[in-house]
Amino acid sequence: MRRTALEMVHELARRDPRIVFIGSDLGAGTLQAFRDEMPDRFFMEGVSEANVIGMAAGLAMEGNIVYVNTIASFLTRRCFEQVALDLCLARLPVRLIGNGGGLVYAPLGPTHETVEDLAILRALPNMTVLAPADAGEMQRLMPCTVDHPGPVYIRLGKGGDPLVTDPAHPFVIGRAYPMRQGADALVVSTGVCLGLALRAADHLAEEGCSCGVLHVPTIKPFDADGLVRAAGDAAVVVTVEEHSIVGGLGGAVAEILCEADFAGAKRMRRIGLADTFPEGYGSQAALMARHGIDVPAIVDAVRALSS
Repeated sequence: MRRTALEMVHELARRDPRIVFIGSDLGAGTLQAFRDEMPDRFFMEGVSEANVIGMAAGLAMEGNIVYVNTIASFLTRRCFEQVALDLCLARLPVRLIGNGGGLVYAPLGPTHETVEDLAILRALPNMTVLAPADAGEMQRLMPCTVDHPGPVYIRLGKGGDPLVTDPAHPFVIGRAYPMRQGADALVVSTGVCLGLALRAADHLAEEGCSCGVLHVPTIKPFDADGLVRAAGDAAVVVTVEEHSIVGGLGGAVAEILCEADFAGAKRMRRIGLADTFPEGYGSQAALMARHGIDVPAIVDAVRALSS
């Protein structure tokens, strides 16, 4: 997914002279072809993320569209004030590409794991927050960011994730995508958790439970109408995200559903990290399972709410 995102930045820069790239402490050779082809629009800075955001803001104020790439935890935690004031307050066209959203950096522990980025940035006025499910969706997403107003945050997964989105569906910022229809329950997912949601829906179908799946690649602006339509008459709604349950996808869904004035009550659960820092080290999949972000947890939640 990261490689696709950066290759798309290079491709878009070929078409649009306004596009500039800034990397912060990335590996040697990252986007070398971009650097060789357009050296005046390529910058590689060190471990100075707050300064990078200020630099990006200055370039954007001069008429450029700036794409910044580094580790997601540094873009969100370390640079919060600069993102809020330099980018969001001024509504500047800077695109923040965050490597390793969620538990991707499981071998490095909680300093690098990014499980509150959606909540942090969703709270900022003028910020758009995107979390694609796979490299195919990333490829369709990136052109939409060029002329989108204001700053954009793009959450990257590990890479190599299965392709689960439909290439026939054009990407639209602010749109949620029904992936399965179901009358009994609805699972709402974002990012790479779409694959878990689809597999859980398949398991539930074998048990006679008609479970819909709604993919939400745009956390902000949220497709409230799409969510309400997808929830329909389903009595059960379960959200799943590789993120804290505080302030992320589950929080956004709960806010919308509680104001939707449905004729009947809905029972809801949020699947994600509890209000805690991730514990332990290991693989992304192992830590997700440890924190209950997996197919069995989704199936169990739907079963429990449906009983």
